[in-house]
Amino acid sequence: MARPRKPRSCGCTFCGQAYHPAGVPVHTLEQIRLFPDELEALRLCDMEGLTQQEAGRRMGVSRGTVQRLVKQARGKVARALVEGGALVFTQQEGEIL
Repeated sequence: MARPRKPRSCGCTFCGQAYHPAGVPVHTLEQIRLFPDELEALRLCDMEGLTQQEAGRRMGVSRGTVQRLVKQARGKVARALVEGGALVFTQQEGEIL
């Protein structure tokens, strides 16, 4: 049995449903889902310059969890930039904000 998911505090807001190359319709691009906790970890560590330990305290999770979230988010953002995909902001599986 899997361990229950710990609630995560996310202070970021979404500006829209997707971020994609200008002039290209979203439906023609590979859609790369970015979840709120991934975006929040990326924002805290890369934009605000917090350590993973400090970001973990703010989010209410361990430093290891923040490290995993940042790694996942950076990979998704890099893939979208290099391959021209669309970052689609989703709340959970199948739901687009």
